[in-house]
Amino acid sequence: MFDSRPLNAVRSELDKLKQDQVTFLANGGAKDFAEYRHVCGIIRGLIHADVIVRDLVQRIDQDE
Repeated sequence: MFDSRPLNAVRSELDKLKQDQVTFLANGGAKDFAEYRHVCGIIRGLIHADVIVRDLVQRIDQDE
């Protein structure tokens, strides 16, 4: 049986990193539109990484 705890820990860390960036934006941390766009790109990348890890866990679970 596959132990998904390590991948769930990765997902948790991705979520924490994403939330830190969202908080940064919500608190007006971006000094200009270029920085705002950059941080939005980071958030988009973290969401994409989370989707990849979630899909990997699902595929592994289905294969068992």
